[in-house]
Amino acid sequence: MPQSTKHSQPTRIRIDRRSMLKGSAVLATASVAGVGGSLVGAAPAHAAGMEAIDDRTHGRMRYVLASTPSIDWNPSVNVLLPDGYDPARRYPVLYLLHGGGQNFQKFKEDDIEGLTAGRDLIVVMPDGGIAGWYSNPVTSNAGMRNWESFHMDELIPWIDANLSTIPEAGGRAVSGFSMGGFGALKYTAKYYGHFASVSSHSGPANLRGDWGHVVTDWANTTSMAELLGGTVYGVPWDEARVSADNPMERIESYRGKRIFLVAGTAPLDQEAVVLATQREFGGALEAAGIPHERYEEPDGHFVRRERLQQDIDGVIDYLIKAG
Repeated sequence: MPQSTKHSQPTRIRIDRRSMLKGSAVLATASVAGVGGSLVGAAPAHAAGMEAIDDRTHGRMRYVLASTPSIDWNPSVNVLLPDGYDPARRYPVLYLLHGGGQNFQKFKEDDIEGLTAGRDLIVVMPDGGIAGWYSNPVTSNAGMRNWESFHMDELIPWIDANLSTIPEAGGRAVSGFSMGGFGALKYTAKYYGHFASVSSHSGPANLRGDWGHVVTDWANTTSMAELLGGTVYGVPWDEARVSADNPMERIESYRGKRIFLVAGTAPLDQEAVVLATQREFGGALEAAGIPHERYEEPDGHFVRRERLQQDIDGVIDYLIKAG
């Protein structure tokens, strides 16, 4: 297992919290009156029910347009196949989750095809909503937006049923950027038997405490756009749901996993909050004796290609090999 990267005592990070909490006042109003109509509770999780209504392959990239009972529109999924994909073999799978304001195409920008060329790895890159936070929201005024149910109850079984995968934890990894990095950490802890490796590229790792409070408000505020006034965690927060999703409150769930964390050191943007929570999370892992890799890099909130390549290489080395 990889060992922890040691860091000096962190200095206090300064950030203008107003930029992180812009729109928080609107939340209080929305909690009373809603936006564009009455808020409704999110629907319960569904059993596996994804169907492909468009499914085509160009080169190594397979594009799937999904019909799912968990989302009231048709989300898309990019599936990057290995060179010379052979259905007679079984391949490990990396689920790669995009950030806020992005979609299933995000990692094409980061040259995911080049980063995986010649490697025996399937990469699954699903839609996760512009601000879905990889969650089933407490309230929605936009119909079904149950991203967690879609990914965990429907997409993973569909991938295992339709591709030649290694359908067990030892054959699966999850990684993501920003909101997707949080989603990767959340899914790994909440669904312990699904993934052997988890990676967070500039993803927040705590929903409580001084900086985690900012993240939870950030998730609620940004999710209003997707949910038309609804929120991921409710106003006031559904405390049980926050705890269930919070990586910092599920440290033991990461024991025995490969863990890869990276964040930037820019002092005055959202990366400062991300870095603070990753430092807290890394410290908790270290105190628990859980090996991990953690890196701090210059600058702000973006995918660092060299770290993504390092992460992919580590995933391939750690998971069960194709065969």
